[in-house]
Amino acid sequence: MSLLNTLNLTYPIIQAPMAGATTPELAATVSSFGGLGSLGAGMTAPDVLDSQIDTIKTLTDRPFMVNLMVLSEHESSSFDTAMPTWLSQYYQEQNIEFTLPARPAQSFSEQLQVLYDNPVPVASFTFGIISADQVQRLQSLGTRVIGTANHPLEAKAWSEIGADAVCAQGAEAGGHRGGWLPQSETDPLGLLTLISQTRACTDIPLIAAGGIMTAQDIKAVQAAGAELAQMGTAFLTTDQCGINNTYKQALIDASQGRRSTETRLTRLFSGKLARGLLNDYLRDFAQFESADALPPYPQLNAMTKFMRADATKRLDAEHLSLWAGQGVSLVRDESTEALLTRLTKDL
Repeated sequence: MSLLNTLNLTYPIIQAPMAGATTPELAATVSSFGGLGSLGAGMTAPDVLDSQIDTIKTLTDRPFMVNLMVLSEHESSSFDTAMPTWLSQYYQEQNIEFTLPARPAQSFSEQLQVLYDNPVPVASFTFGIISADQVQRLQSLGTRVIGTANHPLEAKAWSEIGADAVCAQGAEAGGHRGGWLPQSETDPLGLLTLISQTRACTDIPLIAAGGIMTAQDIKAVQAAGAELAQMGTAFLTTDQCGINNTYKQALIDASQGRRSTETRLTRLFSGKLARGLLNDYLRDFAQFESADALPPYPQLNAMTKFMRADATKRLDAEHLSLWAGQGVSLVRDESTEALLTRLTKDL
């Protein structure tokens, strides 16, 4: 059975689960249209996640997806690295007050428990891999399980524990890299290469992600061996996305020639590789980019939060994480429905 039928979709489109950017309303709109709407819940408190799932269920009777970030209890609860000197100096120079939280991230185990207690049609996972027992427990509740892979070996690992599908995320993709093996970082694979190499080692159903902006792009990844296309950047500038106006305007400015469309893979915001628009923060602190000089994710992410909050308050795009894929030049300021109508008209 095809993924389209397995997930009960009308169109081969998944709206990417972008943590901090997706809303229940966005997910429900995409799902009601016939795609698969998603909620990026990796940074969401368990009680809020439970409430958001309930909201989506009231807004649509169609399948939707919730995405979680796989972190160990130690990773999510411990600060075992000091704040970098250059970052604390920046805070002092800018008079930004900061007090680190008790823990750098939400508890993954508590978030996962929400999905056991309040089951969703589809659950996807990024930054790591869950156990076969966890996959089976979710599936026993009627939840389809999707993993994320930046490398064929990661896709193979998801296949071996019984996942229903894998999202193959190419190097073109905006936001955080979803893989966890060292191989996925040392030589990031472009999407078409990733699909073909993954197809050679596993027959698990594939979802393609990375730089997909048009109906033609969707057809291209399907021809390459993926069944569905996952699109993130295209949805960021639509009306129901939850990003702030400064971030949204920077993306639109890039598409209209008012700022560079250059994107970069960087660890400087969170400690984990992620692709975003080049801005002053990435230029000014580029010398500290090397992995061994930075606290890991999610510690650095919690440390830079104060800078990003201050930038949001000051409408300063130069110190925000402007996550975007390499297709950013094609974004439009439009409604979510208009984007979906435009895409599906040509499919």
